[in-house]
Amino acid sequence: MNHLIKSYLKFLYHSKNEHGVHSPFVFDLVTNCFYDENKYPEYSILQEYRKSLLENQNTIEVTDFGAGSRVFKTNQRKISAIAKNAGISPKNAELLFRITNYFQPESILEIGTSLGLATSALSLGNKNAKITSLEGCPQTISIAKNQCQLQNLNNIEFVNTKFEDFLTTDNRQPTTDNLIYFDGNHSKNATLIYFELLLPTISNDSVWIFDDIHWSKEMEEAWEIIKNHPKVTVTIDTFQWGIVFFRTEQTKEHFIINPNKTISSHIFERIRI
Repeated sequence: MNHLIKSYLKFLYHSKNEHGVHSPFVFDLVTNCFYDENKYPEYSILQEYRKSLLENQNTIEVTDFGAGSRVFKTNQRKISAIAKNAGISPKNAELLFRITNYFQPESILEIGTSLGLATSALSLGNKNAKITSLEGCPQTISIAKNQCQLQNLNNIEFVNTKFEDFLTTDNRQPTTDNLIYFDGNHSKNATLIYFELLLPTISNDSVWIFDDIHWSKEMEEAWEIIKNHPKVTVTIDTFQWGIVFFRTEQTKEHFIINPNKTISSHIFERIRI
């Protein structure tokens, strides 16, 4: 059986909704953010952004420094296909918007821009935030930059760089990014390197989101190491994401939360990747 399918079935067995959460902090996050059913006007902007990419039949040469793709066999890829197969799902884009809107981080770091679908959700979640988005591929980041300009998302600094180069040559020590979205190199070693490099920047209010924590057995191993780190207090496994908090007032606790009250087909769409 496919690794992701097995992991997802295990996730469903162990996951809880708000009724299984006894932490006031996590309960409030789940009820007022994860399960927030308001139809925000920003959702239509996210839909327009996605629609524009899905209609783009141009082909680009993708520079991939990460763990590769289960779908694409070549680096020559249609923009529409990247948006359909490798971008954040519509449901998760809305959830990322809500998380950003809920915490209102002043400074955001995104590791892995791709076509900017998640970037737009971060930007719309707090238009006053300063966002730095890193991407190794010059062609995808160029498209993201153009798309965000068309949507008047002007609080984003796009940086074309190898992630580790940026995190080591640019002195991150004085910079506290209140929210960091890790969506780049989905390998165990790279994920743990980024985690360790950025640890000196944490504050009590830091929110870190790791994408694709069940993408492979190695990524699940990385997630276990992150969960058990002494500076990490609360973690939430939503299957797609591992969300990490460093709140010193919290008892160390791990939650497995289904962010959808019903099983969503978009999970199975992502399993193909």
